Amino acid sequence: MDFDLSPRLAQQLFDGEAGSYYSWSSSEFPLLAEEKVGAGRLVLQPRGFALPHYADSSKIGYVLQGSDGIVGMVLPNSSKEVVLRLKKGDVIPVPLGALSWWYNNGDHSEEVVIAFFGQTFKAHIPGEFTYFFLSGGQGIMGGFSTEFISRAYKMSGKEADKLAKSQTGIMLIKLEPGISMPHPDMEIVEKMLYNIDDALADVDVRGGGVFKALTAARFPFLEEAGLSVNRVKLEANAMYSPSYTVDGTFQVFYVARGTGRVQVVGTGGKRVLDTKIQAGQLLVVPRFFAVAQIADGEGMEFVSILPGTSPAVEEFASKKSVWNALSPIVSQVALSVTPEFEEFFKSAMQKTTILAPPPN
Repeated sequence: MDFDLSPRLAQQLFDGEAGSYYSWSSSEFPLLAEEKVGAGRLVLQPRGFALPHYADSSKIGYVLQGSDGIVGMVLPNSSKEVVLRLKKGDVIPVPLGALSWWYNNGDHSEEVVIAFFGQTFKAHIPGEFTYFFLSGGQGIMGGFSTEFISRAYKMSGKEADKLAKSQTGIMLIKLEPGISMPHPDMEIVEKMLYNIDDALADVDVRGGGVFKALTAARFPFLEEAGLSVNRVKLEANAMYSPSYTVDGTFQVFYVARGTGRVQVVGTGGKRVLDTKIQAGQLLVVPRFFAVAQIADGEGMEFVSILPGTSPAVEEFASKKSVWNALSPIVSQVALSVTPEFEEFFKSAMQKTTILAPPPN
């Protein structure tokens, strides 16, 4: 495998008074197509509205910023719209074929920012999401002829033109003040939303950081997207220790805040990446490759996305390390060290987790 693994920022595809949309292009980032994964970022200004649409990929949305977002969704084979309120830290799966709209309900200056990640096995362009809007300048309604629209909806040609062509906005529009959007359905929140920021930590290390894992066992609706999510917050100069997936799947890392350094080791023990990484960048780690990150002095927060609802990740340098599972003599001869050093090596790992504080 010969790909440039360098972390990349998204490209802006749309920008207007209602907000903007960014995407990672598979032509610029070929590893996305190779691993069949896509990503995008939606920024909604106050009263910004993403027109109703569906996509060619299932995905999850992760709310990076904002406290007054709203999403409306019609699930496949359903005739009911579900409306949910969104805030920072929310994870929401968007099943393949689901129709959705997104809105920033705030009247102040706070943006609602949502990152999307998904697998693109059925996508028109591997490694990218393609959206199909119901209305607007690029909408399906306007794509059909007046004759087809008038016959489908049993109306005159004039009425059909009004129905199909009144909305001329594209992708994102800004609603006028005073428009009241549907109220969120509080009864279904726990089924379709999970706030990973508010969840208890799976690993919490003083000076190291916080690690939270979200799988379908904890949040069954994740099965609709076929993905799992880890959220990692590293303290200043702390390390996310080396790990790799053992089930032949990729890992995607999106840096939400801060900066740091990342290394990836691939086939033949070759270090295939050693570079800085910063907020807004996406990193794709090929299957079976090992990866580790160290935060800079301001710390770093990122989410990692893994295929499957029960991903298998092995650690190299913690009390859960695969080294600890090996017999002492096996480790000794494999590393070509003395029994005393092998014992020191194993005992040191017993005191650590995947999050390592900086050395004293």
